[in-house]
Amino acid sequence: MGKKNKGTTPNLGRTLIKDRFGHTQRRKVDNDTMLHTTELQDGYDWGRLNLSSVTEESSFQAFLRTAELAGTEFQAEKLNITFVNPKQRVGLLSKTQEQRMHQKHHEHREHLKVPRRPKWDKNTSAEDLERAENEAFLNWRRDLALLQEDEEILMTPYEKNLEFWRQLWRVVERSDVVVQIVDARNPLLFRSTDLESYVKEVKSTKMNMILVNKSDLLTEEQRKHWAEYFDCEGIRTAFYSATLVEEELKREAEAARQESFPALKELRDAADEIQQSLNKVEGALDAINRKVKPDDVAEQLLGDRNSPRVLSRTEMIEFLRRIYTGPRHTDQHVTIGMVGYPNVGKSSTINSLMTVKKVSVSATPGKTKRFQTLYLDNDIMLCDCPGLVMPSFVLTKADMLLNGILPIDQMRDHVPAVNLLCERIPRHVLEDKYGIVIAKPVEGEDMERAPHSEELLLAYGYNRGFMTSNGQPDQARSARYVLKDYVNGKLLYAMSPPSVTQAEYHTFPERQRKEIEESQLPSQQQRAMRIDKSTSKELDQQFFDDKPTHAHVKGRTNFPNVRLANDGTLVANAGPTDKPWRHVKKERREKLRKKFSHLDEH
Repeated sequence: MGKKNKGTTPNLGRTLIKDRFGHTQRRKVDNDTMLHTTELQDGYDWGRLNLSSVTEESSFQAFLRTAELAGTEFQAEKLNITFVNPKQRVGLLSKTQEQRMHQKHHEHREHLKVPRRPKWDKNTSAEDLERAENEAFLNWRRDLALLQEDEEILMTPYEKNLEFWRQLWRVVERSDVVVQIVDARNPLLFRSTDLESYVKEVKSTKMNMILVNKSDLLTEEQRKHWAEYFDCEGIRTAFYSATLVEEELKREAEAARQESFPALKELRDAADEIQQSLNKVEGALDAINRKVKPDDVAEQLLGDRNSPRVLSRTEMIEFLRRIYTGPRHTDQHVTIGMVGYPNVGKSSTINSLMTVKKVSVSATPGKTKRFQTLYLDNDIMLCDCPGLVMPSFVLTKADMLLNGILPIDQMRDHVPAVNLLCERIPRHVLEDKYGIVIAKPVEGEDMERAPHSEELLLAYGYNRGFMTSNGQPDQARSARYVLKDYVNGKLLYAMSPPSVTQAEYHTFPERQRKEIEESQLPSQQQRAMRIDKSTSKELDQQFFDDKPTHAHVKGRTNFPNVRLANDGTLVANAGPTDKPWRHVKKERREKLRKKFSHLDEH
């Protein structure tokens, strides 16, 4: 048969290859660009305001942004490959390095600023104001980039979108009281002292305040330490828990729902009549008491010193109503500006005060695009600012993961964060919390050391059944669960104020469960919770159990017709004239995964 006529029968595969990899000229659109028509800005730009939060950039974006801000040229270098030992404090700083970094943080504290809005008046045009704001914002980013580059200081991934800072400027300008909402477990990380200075720069009569949310996680003694610390700092502080208030509101709603059954309708009507009469009497008594003596609670909260008591919803509203006595931005009501990180419970606090969901809750920056005003009462207006990640000093990225600044679902390396968690939470607390047994240090190591990340995650993954395709515990999945428990407060660790030592401030409970020895566990579980699957005892036992099954003669190692007797002498199985490959069963070809299956045992 002759060859097929290539001219009449086109080859589809070859045509596709030529179209993709051939040297033909790329097809272009009408304006000589390679952009798709949907990517062309050929009409009104509906998305002219870029309101997406930018705290983390890719390596390429960070490279271009750094080159733009620093104004320098960079040369690419090959990456240095290093092998990580899982039995080390991977990603954490030594004690000497921590002291050195804390000293640098103290020296450069005044450089940690928030961007200022340039001065403007009614004669300033919109174009001139926007140009000045862009220039000031670029200078602010350049200063922070140089600080990180020259001093090698690690900072939180602060907000890099100017639109979000413009919302903060508007909130500060129209608020009488600017409330910074912080997390009770580490208030100093989420507090911005430069924001307090900026509020006073805008108008000296404005007031700063700190609302310590999630205060139910702290003991009364711990709250007293923080109240005394903020007294020394000269700033008013209130302790609040949005979670407790929301739970109380849910219980009240559930009780009201249960009362709505038909069988209880008559009793409820009778109780309502009695309640109305009692309310009239109580109202008259309250009016008399207010005239005779002031409210003890209000007097305690509005005193010269901060109160360590966790405020309820009504007490918090009364506190906000009476805290400010200066000239107001609006005569009819006092304006309270709510500022804070996206994950400290700012939206939850507002919802608990409003008793209805007025603000969408999210731990991701950028959920709230613009500031919004909400009337809490006739004389109180809340001004909600978008969640802003402000620049702050940290030691490692593991700190940012444990404090909820970086999203856990997007982390690429879980080992440093889990190592830091294991150093903060003792071994017995982890074992009591999850009902697991963490592998003890082997001989030659410090028996009092904290567990490594692999030791915790192997035990947790095996206990929960999180296994990979090859039968090993899934460490990455286990790390996400453990880190989220820490961020949510199930694994509690609270940072102390500078005036109190950490050991005295936060103490852990004693062991609750009976301690189980590792030798009492099944052999399969013992192997699964070990980093190196074979211990020294197992290696010694394996070495002495192995016995030679054939003779070793110089030049040859396999003599099927010769075997080794118990007394060490050579015994011939057949005559020396026989061919050695006869009467010998050939070795069957075996799959390697079956041959070495003992190495995968756990």
